[in-house]
Amino acid sequence: MTNVVEQNRFAELIAASDDEVVTHSFVRDVPISAGRTLALVTLDNGRDHTRPTTLGPVALVEFAATLDTLKERAARREIAGVAVTGKPFFLAAGADLSQVGSISSRAIGKQMAELGHYALGKLSELGVPSFVFINGLALGGGLEIGLNADYRTIDRNTPGVALPEVFLGIIPGWGGAWLVPNLIGIENALKVVIENPLKNNRMLTGQEAFTLGIADAIFDSVSFLEHSIAWADGVIAGTTKVKRANTPGKIERAVKWDIAIGVATKMLENRIGRVAKSPYKALELLKAAKNTDRATGFAAEDEALAELISGDQFKASIYAFNLVQKRTKRPAGAPDKKLAKPVTQVGVIGAGLMASQFALLFVRRLKVPVIITDLDQTRVDKGVAYIHTEIDTLLEKKRISPDESNRLKALVSGTIDKADFAECDWVIEAVFEELGVKQEVFADVEQYLSETAVLATNTSSLSVEQIGAKLKHPERLVGFHFFNPVAVMPLVEVVNTPQTDDATLSTAMVTAAKLFKNAVITTDTPGFVVNRILAKVLGEAMNAVDTGTPFETVEESTKPFGLPMTPFELLELVGLKVGAHVLDTHHAAFPERFFESENLHKLAELGHIFERDSHGKVTGIDKKARAIVAGGTTPMTAEELRIRIEDGLADEVHRMLESKVVEAAEDIDLCLILGAGYPFQMGGVTPYLDRVGASERVFHDTFHHPILRGVQ
Repeated sequence: MTNVVEQNRFAELIAASDDEVVTHSFVRDVPISAGRTLALVTLDNGRDHTRPTTLGPVALVEFAATLDTLKERAARREIAGVAVTGKPFFLAAGADLSQVGSISSRAIGKQMAELGHYALGKLSELGVPSFVFINGLALGGGLEIGLNADYRTIDRNTPGVALPEVFLGIIPGWGGAWLVPNLIGIENALKVVIENPLKNNRMLTGQEAFTLGIADAIFDSVSFLEHSIAWADGVIAGTTKVKRANTPGKIERAVKWDIAIGVATKMLENRIGRVAKSPYKALELLKAAKNTDRATGFAAEDEALAELISGDQFKASIYAFNLVQKRTKRPAGAPDKKLAKPVTQVGVIGAGLMASQFALLFVRRLKVPVIITDLDQTRVDKGVAYIHTEIDTLLEKKRISPDESNRLKALVSGTIDKADFAECDWVIEAVFEELGVKQEVFADVEQYLSETAVLATNTSSLSVEQIGAKLKHPERLVGFHFFNPVAVMPLVEVVNTPQTDDATLSTAMVTAAKLFKNAVITTDTPGFVVNRILAKVLGEAMNAVDTGTPFETVEESTKPFGLPMTPFELLELVGLKVGAHVLDTHHAAFPERFFESENLHKLAELGHIFERDSHGKVTGIDKKARAIVAGGTTPMTAEELRIRIEDGLADEVHRMLESKVVEAAEDIDLCLILGAGYPFQMGGVTPYLDRVGASERVFHDTFHHPILRGVQ
């Protein structure tokens, strides 16, 4: 049994785990060759596939006790090896975040790190070879079970292998930060530990994990366990030799290691700035893993995990994680799904880039006929050709089969005759962002549609209700605002007007889900959520420049927000003309709170703000851009502007909630995380505004009770 003294070390942690769904360690003996026995441990929480296996304090203590018993058996020569696997489709989905998220102090946070090392580390101390058979999802601590063992096999069809901790504001703290680089080399480790998590938590497939060297052998799902046992038998018997091509040698440690760390550091600084703590803490651990032994590396992980797990950013990350995992599945204000109308054919008005992206998304996800239309046949043909080319690209990348490629192409057609939309159940427009144009387009097409067809507009700033002013049936109109690039960005703002009926709203929400998008319902107000917040930030940034604040000072002022790009980089990305239009629209709606900028229109005529080298990298502010904004006489410091932006955002978000633009602060944060790239580690905008005191300064309260902050 596990040493009682060791168990007492974690007594407080265990006592706080009353609601843990415990993953148990079930052991059975498996006969192998030469009369030997392999002890097979299966991790199972007793739930079906809807509740992945997770590792909380009680589960870890039980796992440690199981391994202690097996170590004693190994010493008596009753077993020749130990293997660990999981219930069907899961090895383990990592630490139980409901337990980790309730850490009450830094000391308890450190205990959680130490308990993981204590339990999983026993896999390397059994006195016989240890194996982990990765039979399914292996995330975070789940993958670290395998890393702590001597050998690993993996199911070729495993859908997800990852160390997502940096994405959540912490680090792989149960061995991963030291074990991974020493197993697969520093460049591969940087990909797994830092690069993939920051790419929206990209996961490896089973084949990719094997290719990197995370697993030593790979087998098909059919008879995976039997093949893994036979392979382990060969390793134990000495007939199977394990070669690890990616394990770092002397040259990599002497030359490549520090260079790779340096390159990664510069990449992070350019991409995300210095606000997020976990990527840089992970870099420190990966760098140190070159020269430290296992015990020293694990001790460093304990300290790093304790620091991060008790800090503000992890608390904010768990909040953001729960929004994306739970709130998106139960959207606030959504009508009963049973009211949704079937969508068996889609019409897209417009054949430009955005419209063609819509058509491609609808045909891929809904697998129904999609018709596009435009002013002339040339534009229609160009749109259809674009969609076909994109389908060909998917085929080349082996993301679809040749049969599916042919089927998708056959479902796409173009026309200049609106009468061909007669059978469409869903018609969405992507035409010029001008009220009169959109009104006429819908009034024209409505005459050809059945009375049950839904009309959707992708407007980003116009009133959806006004767009439907000329419709005979305005109750069938809904806002359906995508974000660019359409295929990548996960958010759709579904705009509910006073006329929109429940069947239309329900159809929009169900359709968004079928498109694999997360939908948030907003009222029909200028900018909805995302653009209203962005207009506030961009308007304050341009006003500061207009009144004499240098571009560089403005950029410095927004760094604490941890945003993926500066206001001026964002303006260039969305297009300076679009940005000017957004500011004009919001100034017209709320002149006392939103700035317009004549200089932004002039910058739009110039076409850019930054100077760039031949590779597109920013080298500075263009002299002509500086000249356009010259003349301001009341510059601000970075701190003054930061506080001004924070207070402006707190005021605007508070007003949005007071006027019921969305149901709750959580919906605003969800929109900004999914639609504007606000980092998980900031929790969106409202936790940040609470933490920096802007909420109290502006409306003498906070958005969250209690404030989402760490426990240091």
